[in-house]
Amino acid sequence: MNPRHLDLLRELADRHSVTAVAEATHRTPSAVSQQLRTAQRELGGIPLVEPHGRGVRLTEAGRLLADGGRDLARTIAQVQARWDAYLGSASGTVRLAALPSAAAVLLPEVLSRLADTPVSLECTDVDIAESEYPGMVADHDIVVGHSFTGPVPAGAEHLVTAALLREPLDIAMRADHTLATKARVTAQDLVLHEWYGVPLGYPFDDLRIAVETVTGTPVRVVQRLRDNRLVEALVASGDRVAVLPRYSTTPGAGIVLRPVHGMDAARWIVAILRPDRAERLAVRTVLDALRAVGREVVG
Repeated sequence: MNPRHLDLLRELADRHSVTAVAEATHRTPSAVSQQLRTAQRELGGIPLVEPHGRGVRLTEAGRLLADGGRDLARTIAQVQARWDAYLGSASGTVRLAALPSAAAVLLPEVLSRLADTPVSLECTDVDIAESEYPGMVADHDIVVGHSFTGPVPAGAEHLVTAALLREPLDIAMRADHTLATKARVTAQDLVLHEWYGVPLGYPFDDLRIAVETVTGTPVRVVQRLRDNRLVEALVASGDRVAVLPRYSTTPGAGIVLRPVHGMDAARWIVAILRPDRAERLAVRTVLDALRAVGREVVG
């Protein structure tokens, strides 16, 4: 059994298409397809892939071997980690992809902590749907995303996850807004004001739906926007309110945040890793820094 074949099947399981595997491994799609045929022939002719739409997907046998590829990669990484520990070195480049609002809270201090270490952090900011963050582990050592259902995002069940912090969702308003004098606002307070919302289906919208459910009154959403910084600027300039995360909202932006009485709305900021990459000593060093900073943010 050729370990390279197991690794190829793992790549296909992670990336879901021959074209994506070819791009990631700097090969042509025809070369990848040829290697899949070679693997199938050498493994007794049992089908490893089957037609699916315009491409292919792994068969049950292919998925079994792809899992074996993950196990093999993790074992090799564990040995490398033990060797690095023996040599007393956690060094190298760690590729990090992060949700911008989470990165704004975590990265400055993480980079400061890593400044005197031989670990180099290569950062990318990515603002995508919650369900897409687990797929990014194919190309990054650590992916920092968010989840509104719990500390393990949907689609990340087979990956290594680490909850970095739980961030409450509050109502943002101008500092001299009529509701700003309250320590907490109520759902009834909020239906009296116009809102800046998020596109339908975005998780922040769940708080708006909860307010409508409690009051039986529709909220007046005048704009639906994605960028938190834009929402901050608009809220600071008028009497409308919006849902914003507590720790990653810009301090001193002319707005204040107030929790909603009786509603425990929040999101989890989560680190997601492929099991083999989670074994790397340099990756663990960065993850430890992320966890430590997350604990400090929560206080």
